[in-house]
Amino acid sequence: MILLTRRAQTLFTVAMRDIAALPRGDEDTLWAVVATVGRANRVAEIFRSRTAALEDRAWRAQQVRAYEDFLRRSEQPVPHYSVAPIRRSDLPRKWTPLPALGFLRGNII
Repeated sequence: MILLTRRAQTLFTVAMRDIAALPRGDEDTLWAVVATVGRANRVAEIFRSRTAALEDRAWRAQQVRAYEDFLRRSEQPVPHYSVAPIRRSDLPRKWTPLPALGFLRGNII
């Protein structure tokens, strides 16, 4: 066990805080919830953390399950959602989030 003096502990804490504040190389990496219908894929939403993306994917899947019968009766394709890493530079310039059911804007994905 290493014992540090109070001054050494303070310097160590400041140094570690400075290291933690350095920007990471993957700062432009985000987590995308991807909607898939047939062969068409579209980024439905983006998040900084994988956990938030997984929660959103679960919510979207729940919404699809709730309206699945309606989608099938109206002959609308049922979207499938997944989570994948994405770089900010890979997003289309005019990208906007997609509604959970995907057809609320008048078109499917």
